Amino acid sequence: MDNKIETHALNVYYRSLQALTDVSLPVIKNAVTALIGPSGCGKSTFLRTLNRMNDLIEGTSIQGQVLLDGKSIYDSCVNPVDLRKKVGMVFQKPNPFPMSIFDNVAYGPRIHGIKNKMILEDIVEKSLRSAVLWDEVKDRLNKSALGLSGGQQQRLVIARVLAVEPEVILMDEPASALDPISTAKLEDLIDQLKKNYTIVIVTHNMQQAARVSDYTGFFLNGSLIEYGITNNIFTAPGKKQTEDYITGRFG
Repeated sequence: MDNKIETHALNVYYRSLQALTDVSLPVIKNAVTALIGPSGCGKSTFLRTLNRMNDLIEGTSIQGQVLLDGKSIYDSCVNPVDLRKKVGMVFQKPNPFPMSIFDNVAYGPRIHGIKNKMILEDIVEKSLRSAVLWDEVKDRLNKSALGLSGGQQQRLVIARVLAVEPEVILMDEPASALDPISTAKLEDLIDQLKKNYTIVIVTHNMQQAARVSDYTGFFLNGSLIEYGITNNIFTAPGKKQTEDYITGRFG
């Protein structure tokens, strides 16, 4: 197995509050890793360490290692902007920019210096196709992205992430604001995307974790309690705390 990301003895503090304690977790290349656990257990904090989004929260300090392809992402020579191009993020609530569908997807490539209209058109089409949205929006690319449904907006945000050619996609509860049909489309999309990308998804929905992921990590009170192949975690967890959470005894 090829680890795309590894964390070793990762501790995260928000000022004096310790949010993560000694988390060591591999993220396997071209697979989906789900992070499960009750609210406030450290899942989203962990996710944000993987592309240094925690840097944007005042008073955050980090100990331990986060390696991307064997190299520390917290090294002083690493530019967080370049890192976030490689390790993209999709948030809980769809957050399209208040501009056209085309300009949403072209936004990242333009920031990174691509100005040629034909190249941009090619990137936009390719990204929307990869996000399984092209057929629904190809005739309205110049219309506002805010006119799309919630599910379409979330797929647009994924297209926007894909447009800068990331290697890893982080998803923080990407289906929590979506209806069941949109959620099913999103889950199908995740399954397709893992052929080309490494995906880490935080989800409260245990059925979703079981459906979409290859590996699962169970977090509790800022610690990683158990990690393994998803099927094993859900059918034969090794720790009682994991079993209690999965069977609904708490959380």
